[in-house]
Amino acid sequence: MKFTPLDIRQKRFETSFRGYAARDVQGFLELLAAEFEEVVRENIALKDELKRTQVELERHLERERALQQTLVTAQRVSEDLRDAAKKEAEIVVAEAELQSEKIVHAAHHKLVQVVDDINELKRQRSRFEVELRSLVSGHLKLLDAVTDHPEAEAPVRVDDNVSFLAPKKAGTP
Repeated sequence: MKFTPLDIRQKRFETSFRGYAARDVQGFLELLAAEFEEVVRENIALKDELKRTQVELERHLERERALQQTLVTAQRVSEDLRDAAKKEAEIVVAEAELQSEKIVHAAHHKLVQVVDDINELKRQRSRFEVELRSLVSGHLKLLDAVTDHPEAEAPVRVDDNVSFLAPKKAGTP
């Protein structure tokens, strides 16, 4: 039987010649003591359980704080990595643009050089043609000059050409 504070307050003992019946009072006190002892044990057990629960709660709260710090750190690291990757990408793009400008500049320079070489070859060709025409014209004039003189058409005699090979006589020039 469980007692409540109201049961204890409402309990009435029979009166006897010398007051309350000692056996009733003693029995009630025994029951009350046993119930109170049970309440005290339960109270102690609940306090122990409360302490364990509070320790466990503290552990969980500490883990939660650690997880929150880890999450914040991970977010910060993620942002730092994203920013670093973005900066690195910008650097790579800038280097690629610079390299492409160098390539375009080199190609343009090569184009200018090739155009200059082509123009120089055209000038050399024109000069060669002029010189060749001049040479051919000069040879034509020389040919015309040689064929216009009658002595050039006279037959050559062998005696005239060989006379200088004959032994010279003394006193002849």
